[in-house]
Amino acid sequence: MSNWFESVYKDVYRGLIMDDRWKLYLEGTGITLSLAAVACLMGIVIGVFVAVCKYYGTRRNASPVWRTAAKLCDVYTTVIRGTPIVLQLLIIYSLTVWTKGTYACMLGFGINSGAYISEIFRSGINSIDIGQMEAGRSLGLSEGTTMMRIILPQAIKNVLPALFNEFIALVKETSVAGYIAVRDVTKVASSIKGTYFVSSPLYIAAVIYLVLVLFLTFLQKRLERRLARSDRG
Repeated sequence: MSNWFESVYKDVYRGLIMDDRWKLYLEGTGITLSLAAVACLMGIVIGVFVAVCKYYGTRRNASPVWRTAAKLCDVYTTVIRGTPIVLQLLIIYSLTVWTKGTYACMLGFGINSGAYISEIFRSGINSIDIGQMEAGRSLGLSEGTTMMRIILPQAIKNVLPALFNEFIALVKETSVAGYIAVRDVTKVASSIKGTYFVSSPLYIAAVIYLVLVLFLTFLQKRLERRLARSDRG
């Protein structure tokens, strides 16, 4: 048993402590969170635009422009949700050889996330009573102003927990960023493992992801409780 513990200690020491390799994991964690945060923000912008296009484009009296926009958005969500994220990253990286892999990753994950967030926002918009739109119009507000000032703020509040879930999912999905040479947590662990022939880096990376997800889940539950109290108030 003592030999086993000694072997594990040496493995962890070589994979985490020796030559300050923990700093590499720290840098990788920063890149992982940066990728997820930027991609989520980009996904929100894309998602709101797509959701609004589908909202207006699927109404009975929709104009040809809105109908066309809604169909193009349907194609976008179908293609993005129907193909693997790894292939999307590789394609975007090959099309953006002029930029760094990190930026290509942010763009790729942002476009991918936008397809899923658009459905979140679409359900959020549809959850708002149609009377809210009619009330805004009766007050003299334009349709666009009513959407921006009345409908979307309520929809955003309703979908905040789902958006947090998407961010948590993005944190884990960025583990494939290493396919285009981005040194996130997984890539750092894989590099150390391959260079020094130790297995501990993979377990260390798993613990880092687990801690991040647990912390973000804790924040999500706090947010949900606060939203529930504000609704009751």
